[in-house]
Amino acid sequence: MSTFRYRAVGADGKEVRGAVEADGARQARLSLRERGLWVSELVEGSTSAKARRHRSLGTARLALLTRQLSTLLDAGLTLDEALVVLGEQSEGEREKELVAAIRSEILAGVSLSQALASHPGAFPELYRTIVAAGEESGKAAAVMQRLADYLESRAALASKVMLAFIYPLVVMVVSVLVIVGLLTWVVPQMVTVFQSAKQTLPFLTRALLWTSAVVRDWGLVLLIALAGAGFAAWRALQQPAIRRAFHRWKLRLPLFGRFERAGNTARLASTLAILVSSGVPLLRAMNAAAGVLANLPLRDAVLTAAAQVREGMTLSRALAESRLFPPVLIHLIGSGEATGRLEHMLDKAAQQQSQELENRVATFTSLLGPIMVLIMGGVVLLIVLAILMPVFEMNQLIK
Repeated sequence: MSTFRYRAVGADGKEVRGAVEADGARQARLSLRERGLWVSELVEGSTSAKARRHRSLGTARLALLTRQLSTLLDAGLTLDEALVVLGEQSEGEREKELVAAIRSEILAGVSLSQALASHPGAFPELYRTIVAAGEESGKAAAVMQRLADYLESRAALASKVMLAFIYPLVVMVVSVLVIVGLLTWVVPQMVTVFQSAKQTLPFLTRALLWTSAVVRDWGLVLLIALAGAGFAAWRALQQPAIRRAFHRWKLRLPLFGRFERAGNTARLASTLAILVSSGVPLLRAMNAAAGVLANLPLRDAVLTAAAQVREGMTLSRALAESRLFPPVLIHLIGSGEATGRLEHMLDKAAQQQSQELENRVATFTSLLGPIMVLIMGGVVLLIVLAILMPVFEMNQLIK
C-alpha cells in the first residue's frame, strides 16, 4: 500500500490538501471521491507509509509541533482546521506529509490519538496516552498545552546538559590530537640526533621513544582494535541481562551515578506530573512513565512500585521500598499524597531534580575543562623534558 499526496476541491469549493493510503492511484481517487473531494493533483509519496511510521521527529521538533497545535486549538479552530494550518506552516516535507496523513485519517472518522497511533515512530506511547486522556476529559487544548510545556522542558534540559559537555569534549579532542602530533612528528625528528650521540639516554627519553614508535607503527592497529572493542561492547549491551548489569553499575559510580539518578528521577517526576494532571489514572501513569526511564533498574523499580500500588500501598512508600530514588522525591510525593496535591508536588520534585542535575553538570564541566588543560600541559611538559634532557647532557659533555 502506497501513500498519495493530493490537492482537491471539497463540496464547499475550498481547496484541500492531504495524504491518503491506497493500493493505487485509481483507488486513491475513488476513496477521495467518496469523501466528496474532487482531485486536481495526485502524487505518490517518495517513501512508503511503513517507513514513515518509524521516523522520529526529535523532541525539539515534536515540542514545536505540539505547541503550534495547542495554540491553534486554544484559538477556537477545529482539529481539521488546525491541521490544515499546521500543514501549511510546517517547513519540512516530512512534517507536511505526516500532518497530511493524520488529517486524512481524522477525516476518515478516527480520533486524534488513534491517528497518532499509526505513526509510533513520530509519536511515542506516552504522547499518545496523554492525547487520549485529553480527548476523554474534553480538555484537548489544555492537555496539549501541558504536553507542549513538558516536551519543551525535556528538550531544554537535554540541550543544557549537552552544551555543558561541549567545551570539555573539544579540549579533550584537541589535547589528544596535539599529543599524537608530537609523538608522530616532533619526536621522530629528534631520534636521529639521539642515535648519532653515542650516549646512554635517560629513562624518560627511552620511554618517550618507545611510545612514539608504538604510536607510529601500531597506531592504526590500536585504533581499529579500539573501534572493534567499542562495537563488541555495544553489541553486548543489546543483551538485556548485560545492559541491566551495566545500568546498575552506573548507579553505583561516585559522580556519574548521581547524574544518572537525577536525570531519570527528573524524567519520572515530570512524566507522572503531566499524566496525573491530564486525568490519567495513577497505575496507568506509572506504567507509561516507566517507559521513559533509560536506566533499567530504575524502570524495574517503578514497575514493581506500580504492582504494589495496585495492592493498596501508597506511591511514596512503594518507591521508597526500592531504595533507588532520592529521599527528596519520596518526601515530596508523600507530602502530595497527604495534602491531596500530588500533581503539584510531582511538578516541584521534577523542577528540584532538574535543577540539581543542571547544578551538578555545571560544576563538573567547570572543573573538567581546567583539569583537561592541566593534564595536557603535564603530558606536553613530560615530552619536552624527555627531549631536552639528552640535549642538556650533551652540552655538559661538550663543556
